[in-house]
Amino acid sequence: MKTIAIVTDSNSGITQDEGRRLGVKVLPMPFYINEKMYLEGVTLTQEQFYERLKLDEPISTSQPSPAEVCGLWDNLLREYDEVVHIPMSSGLSASCETAAGLSEDYGGRVQVVNNQRISITQRQSVLDALALRDAGKDAAGIKAALEAEKFESSIYITLETLKYLKRGGRITPAAAAIGTVLNLKPVLQIQGEKLDAYAKVRGKKQARRVMINAMKTDMEKRFARFDARGEMVVMAAYAGNPEEAQNWREEIMENFPGQEVHMDPLSLSVSCHIGYGVLAIACAKKVTVS
Repeated sequence: MKTIAIVTDSNSGITQDEGRRLGVKVLPMPFYINEKMYLEGVTLTQEQFYERLKLDEPISTSQPSPAEVCGLWDNLLREYDEVVHIPMSSGLSASCETAAGLSEDYGGRVQVVNNQRISITQRQSVLDALALRDAGKDAAGIKAALEAEKFESSIYITLETLKYLKRGGRITPAAAAIGTVLNLKPVLQIQGEKLDAYAKVRGKKQARRVMINAMKTDMEKRFARFDARGEMVVMAAYAGNPEEAQNWREEIMENFPGQEVHMDPLSLSVSCHIGYGVLAIACAKKVTVS
Protein backbone atom coordinates (compact mmCIF):
# COMPACT_ATOMS: atom_id res chain seq x y z
CA MET A 1 0.00 0.00 0.00
CA LYS A 2 1.26 3.46 -0.88
CA THR A 3 2.33 5.84 1.86
CA ILE A 4 0.48 9.15 1.67
CA ALA A 5 1.19 12.51 3.33
CA ILE A 6 -1.69 14.87 4.08
CA VAL A 7 -1.06 18.61 3.73
CA THR A 8 -3.34 21.55 4.50
CA ASP A 9 -2.94 25.24 5.35
CA SER A 10 -3.61 27.24 8.49
CA ASN A 11 -6.96 28.39 7.07
CA SER A 12 -8.21 25.01 8.28
CA GLY A 13 -7.83 26.14 11.89
CA ILE A 14 -5.40 23.28 12.48
CA THR A 15 -2.47 24.67 14.45
CA GLN A 16 1.12 23.57 14.02
CA ASP A 17 0.89 21.61 17.30
CA GLU A 18 -2.35 19.90 16.30
CA GLY A 19 -0.90 19.14 12.89
CA ARG A 20 1.98 17.33 14.54
CA ARG A 21 -0.45 15.33 16.70
CA LEU A 22 -2.56 14.39 13.70
CA GLY A 23 0.41 13.68 11.47
CA VAL A 24 -0.59 16.48 9.06
CA LYS A 25 1.66 19.14 7.55
CA VAL A 26 0.20 22.65 7.93
CA LEU A 27 1.35 25.46 5.64
CA PRO A 28 1.13 28.77 7.55
CA MET A 29 -0.70 31.48 5.63
CA PRO A 30 1.27 34.72 5.24
CA PHE A 31 -0.07 38.16 6.23
CA TYR A 32 1.36 41.59 5.68
CA ILE A 33 0.95 44.11 8.51
CA ASN A 34 2.49 47.52 7.79
CA GLU A 35 4.20 45.81 4.84
CA LYS A 36 5.97 43.30 7.10
CA MET A 37 5.24 39.62 6.52
CA TYR A 38 3.99 37.35 9.32
CA LEU A 39 3.09 33.67 9.25
CA GLU A 40 -0.15 32.56 10.89
CA GLY A 41 0.53 30.45 13.97
CA VAL A 42 4.32 30.74 13.56
CA THR A 43 5.33 34.40 13.85
CA LEU A 44 1.80 35.74 14.39
CA THR A 45 -0.60 34.49 17.06
CA GLN A 46 -4.37 34.92 17.01
CA GLU A 47 -4.11 37.40 19.91
CA GLN A 48 -1.45 39.47 18.19
CA PHE A 49 -3.46 39.56 14.97
CA TYR A 50 -6.59 40.97 16.64
CA GLU A 51 -4.59 43.54 18.60
CA ARG A 52 -3.11 44.82 15.35
CA LEU A 53 -6.52 44.72 13.67
CA LYS A 54 -8.09 46.80 16.47
CA LEU A 55 -5.32 49.37 16.04
CA ASP A 56 -6.40 49.77 12.39
CA GLU A 57 -3.00 48.80 11.11
CA PRO A 58 -3.00 47.99 7.39
CA ILE A 59 -3.38 44.21 6.97
CA SER A 60 -3.41 42.26 3.73
CA THR A 61 -3.59 38.56 3.01
CA SER A 62 -1.33 36.57 0.75
CA GLN A 63 -0.61 32.95 -0.09
CA PRO A 64 2.38 30.66 0.41
CA SER A 65 4.99 31.13 -2.29
CA PRO A 66 5.36 28.46 -5.00
CA ALA A 67 8.86 27.78 -3.69
CA GLU A 68 7.52 27.11 -0.21
CA VAL A 69 4.74 24.83 -1.46
CA CYS A 70 7.00 22.85 -3.80
CA GLY A 71 9.74 22.68 -1.18
CA LEU A 72 7.32 21.08 1.27
CA TRP A 73 6.09 18.58 -1.34
CA ASP A 74 9.64 17.72 -2.41
CA ASN A 75 10.64 16.98 1.18
CA LEU A 76 7.56 14.85 1.78
CA LEU A 77 8.03 12.86 -1.43
CA ARG A 78 11.43 11.73 -0.21
CA GLU A 79 9.57 9.91 2.57
CA TYR A 80 6.10 9.27 1.12
CA ASP A 81 4.86 7.89 -2.19
CA GLU A 82 2.14 10.52 -2.64
CA VAL A 83 0.82 13.80 -1.23
CA VAL A 84 -2.77 14.98 -0.78
CA HIS A 85 -2.90 18.77 -0.47
CA ILE A 86 -6.11 20.36 0.94
CA PRO A 87 -6.06 24.18 0.61
CA MET A 88 -8.88 26.63 1.35
CA SER A 89 -11.76 27.00 -1.13
CA SER A 90 -10.81 28.18 -4.62
CA GLY A 91 -13.75 30.58 -4.37
CA LEU A 92 -12.08 32.45 -1.51
CA SER A 93 -8.39 32.34 -2.41
CA ALA A 94 -6.09 31.82 -5.38
CA SER A 95 -3.91 29.46 -3.33
CA CYS A 96 -5.91 26.43 -4.51
CA GLU A 97 -5.50 27.28 -8.18
CA THR A 98 -1.81 27.99 -7.67
CA ALA A 99 -1.25 24.64 -5.94
CA ALA A 100 -3.19 22.78 -8.64
CA GLY A 101 -0.99 24.34 -11.32
CA LEU A 102 2.19 23.46 -9.45
CA SER A 103 1.06 19.85 -8.96
CA GLU A 104 1.03 19.27 -12.72
CA ASP A 105 4.81 18.88 -12.62
CA TYR A 106 4.63 15.97 -10.17
CA GLY A 107 3.29 13.22 -12.43
CA GLY A 108 0.23 12.51 -10.33
CA ARG A 109 2.14 12.07 -7.09
CA VAL A 110 0.61 15.28 -5.69
CA GLN A 111 -3.19 15.56 -5.66
CA VAL A 112 -4.67 18.98 -4.85
CA VAL A 113 -8.21 18.85 -3.48
CA ASN A 114 -10.64 21.61 -4.47
CA ASN A 115 -13.64 20.80 -2.28
CA GLN A 116 -14.78 24.33 -1.49
CA ARG A 117 -14.07 24.25 2.26
CA ILE A 118 -12.57 26.74 4.71
CA SER A 119 -11.96 26.95 8.45
CA ILE A 120 -13.71 24.22 10.44
CA THR A 121 -15.27 22.62 7.35
CA GLN A 122 -11.79 22.44 5.79
CA ARG A 123 -10.58 20.84 9.01
CA GLN A 124 -13.23 18.15 8.62
CA SER A 125 -11.91 17.47 5.11
CA VAL A 126 -8.47 16.86 6.59
CA LEU A 127 -9.91 14.40 9.11
CA ASP A 128 -11.80 12.70 6.26
CA ALA A 129 -8.58 12.45 4.23
CA LEU A 130 -6.84 10.74 7.15
CA ALA A 131 -9.71 8.26 7.48
CA LEU A 132 -9.70 7.53 3.75
CA ARG A 133 -5.93 7.04 3.76
CA ASP A 134 -6.16 4.65 6.70
CA ALA A 135 -8.88 2.75 4.82
CA GLY A 136 -6.43 2.14 1.97
CA LYS A 137 -7.36 4.85 -0.55
CA ASP A 138 -4.56 6.25 -2.71
CA ALA A 139 -4.09 9.99 -3.23
CA ALA A 140 -6.27 10.14 -6.35
CA GLY A 141 -9.00 8.18 -4.57
CA ILE A 142 -8.91 10.57 -1.58
CA LYS A 143 -9.16 13.59 -3.88
CA ALA A 144 -12.10 12.06 -5.76
CA ALA A 145 -13.97 11.16 -2.56
CA LEU A 146 -13.56 14.64 -1.05
CA GLU A 147 -14.48 16.50 -4.22
CA ALA A 148 -17.56 14.31 -4.78
CA GLU A 149 -19.05 15.87 -1.63
CA LYS A 150 -17.57 19.34 -1.93
CA PHE A 151 -20.86 21.20 -1.53
CA GLU A 152 -22.09 19.15 1.43
CA SER A 153 -21.24 21.82 3.98
CA SER A 154 -22.64 25.11 5.22
CA ILE A 155 -21.40 28.08 7.29
CA TYR A 156 -23.29 31.01 8.84
CA ILE A 157 -21.44 33.97 10.38
CA THR A 158 -22.51 37.06 12.31
CA LEU A 159 -20.38 40.14 12.86
CA GLU A 160 -19.72 42.46 15.76
CA THR A 161 -19.07 45.47 13.54
CA LEU A 162 -19.75 46.63 9.99
CA LYS A 163 -16.43 48.48 9.92
CA TYR A 164 -14.51 45.86 7.97
CA LEU A 165 -17.23 45.24 5.39
CA LYS A 166 -17.22 48.99 4.75
CA ARG A 167 -13.43 49.02 4.46
CA GLY A 168 -13.52 46.18 1.95
CA GLY A 169 -16.16 47.92 -0.13
CA ARG A 170 -18.85 45.30 0.51
CA ILE A 171 -21.19 47.94 1.91
CA THR A 172 -21.27 51.73 1.52
CA PRO A 173 -20.17 54.09 4.31
CA ALA A 174 -23.76 55.36 4.57
CA ALA A 175 -25.16 51.84 4.99
CA ALA A 176 -22.50 51.08 7.60
CA ALA A 177 -23.35 54.24 9.54
CA ILE A 178 -27.08 53.47 9.53
CA GLY A 179 -26.41 49.86 10.51
CA THR A 180 -24.27 50.95 13.44
CA VAL A 181 -26.92 53.37 14.73
CA LEU A 182 -29.66 50.73 14.44
CA ASN A 183 -27.44 47.97 15.90
CA LEU A 184 -27.90 45.90 12.75
CA LYS A 185 -25.96 42.65 12.69
CA PRO A 186 -25.51 41.03 9.28
CA VAL A 187 -25.60 37.27 9.01
CA LEU A 188 -23.35 36.03 6.21
CA GLN A 189 -23.08 32.60 4.66
CA ILE A 190 -20.42 30.52 2.95
CA GLN A 191 -21.86 27.86 0.68
CA GLY A 192 -18.66 26.75 -1.00
CA GLU A 193 -17.74 29.40 -3.50
CA LYS A 194 -17.84 32.71 -1.66
CA LEU A 195 -18.96 34.85 1.28
CA ASP A 196 -22.53 36.11 0.71
CA ALA A 197 -25.21 38.00 2.62
CA TYR A 198 -27.91 35.89 4.30
CA ALA A 199 -29.90 38.18 6.65
CA LYS A 200 -29.76 41.46 8.56
CA VAL A 201 -31.19 41.61 12.09
CA ARG A 202 -31.27 43.84 15.18
CA GLY A 203 -28.71 42.75 17.76
CA LYS A 204 -26.43 39.78 18.18
CA LYS A 205 -28.93 37.73 20.18
CA GLN A 206 -31.30 37.78 17.24
CA ALA A 207 -28.42 37.02 14.86
CA ARG A 208 -27.55 33.93 16.88
CA ARG A 209 -31.17 32.79 16.70
CA VAL A 210 -31.22 33.32 12.92
CA MET A 211 -28.05 31.24 12.49
CA ILE A 212 -29.36 28.40 14.64
CA ASN A 213 -32.62 28.32 12.67
CA ALA A 214 -30.78 28.46 9.34
CA MET A 215 -28.64 25.50 10.35
CA LYS A 216 -31.69 23.56 11.56
CA THR A 217 -33.33 24.15 8.19
CA ASP A 218 -30.22 22.91 6.38
CA MET A 219 -30.12 19.78 8.52
CA GLU A 220 -33.85 19.08 8.13
CA LYS A 221 -33.95 19.67 4.37
CA ARG A 222 -30.69 19.94 2.48
CA PHE A 223 -28.78 17.40 4.58
CA ALA A 224 -31.69 15.31 5.91
CA ARG A 225 -30.60 11.98 4.40
CA PHE A 226 -27.05 12.40 5.67
CA ASP A 227 -28.18 13.49 9.12
CA ALA A 228 -30.47 10.46 9.38
CA ARG A 229 -27.40 8.26 8.87
CA GLY A 230 -25.36 10.16 11.47
CA GLU A 231 -22.98 11.55 8.83
CA MET A 232 -23.30 15.26 9.64
CA VAL A 233 -20.96 17.14 11.97
CA VAL A 234 -21.92 20.49 13.55
CA MET A 235 -19.13 22.93 14.42
CA ALA A 236 -18.53 26.45 15.71
CA ALA A 237 -15.98 29.22 15.17
CA TYR A 238 -15.16 32.64 16.56
CA ALA A 239 -12.82 35.57 16.07
CA GLY A 240 -10.96 36.88 19.10
CA ASN A 241 -13.87 36.43 21.56
CA PRO A 242 -13.32 33.04 23.30
CA GLU A 243 -15.58 33.66 26.31
CA GLU A 244 -18.56 34.63 24.16
CA ALA A 245 -17.71 31.74 21.85
CA GLN A 246 -17.88 29.18 24.65
CA ASN A 247 -21.39 30.36 25.48
CA TRP A 248 -22.23 30.15 21.76
CA ARG A 249 -20.95 26.56 21.58
CA GLU A 250 -23.17 25.60 24.53
CA GLU A 251 -26.17 27.19 22.80
CA ILE A 252 -25.45 25.18 19.66
CA MET A 253 -25.14 21.94 21.65
CA GLU A 254 -28.52 22.61 23.30
CA ASN A 255 -30.10 23.00 19.86
CA PHE A 256 -28.31 20.05 18.28
CA PRO A 257 -28.32 17.34 20.95
CA GLY A 258 -25.89 14.51 20.37
CA GLN A 259 -23.40 16.70 18.51
CA GLU A 260 -19.99 17.27 20.14
CA VAL A 261 -19.60 20.64 18.32
CA HIS A 262 -15.87 21.12 17.78
CA MET A 263 -14.91 24.81 17.95
CA ASP A 264 -11.88 26.66 16.55
CA PRO A 265 -10.83 30.26 16.01
CA LEU A 266 -11.96 31.45 12.58
CA SER A 267 -9.38 31.50 9.82
CA LEU A 268 -7.49 34.81 9.85
CA SER A 269 -7.91 35.00 6.07
CA VAL A 270 -11.63 35.46 6.67
CA SER A 271 -11.35 37.43 9.92
CA CYS A 272 -9.29 40.23 8.41
CA HIS A 273 -12.24 41.02 6.11
CA ILE A 274 -15.00 40.85 8.75
CA GLY A 275 -13.25 41.76 12.01
CA TYR A 276 -13.15 40.52 15.59
CA GLY A 277 -16.14 39.43 17.69
CA VAL A 278 -17.45 37.09 15.00
CA LEU A 279 -19.50 33.99 15.80
CA ALA A 280 -20.09 31.19 13.31
CA ILE A 281 -21.89 27.88 13.04
CA ALA A 282 -21.06 25.27 10.42
CA CYS A 283 -21.85 21.75 9.38
CA ALA A 284 -20.21 19.28 7.05
CA LYS A 285 -20.83 15.76 5.88
CA LYS A 286 -18.27 13.19 6.91
CA VAL A 287 -17.09 10.94 4.09
CA THR A 288 -18.26 7.36 4.09
CA VAL A 289 -15.30 5.03 4.48
CA SER A 290 -15.88 1.54 3.12
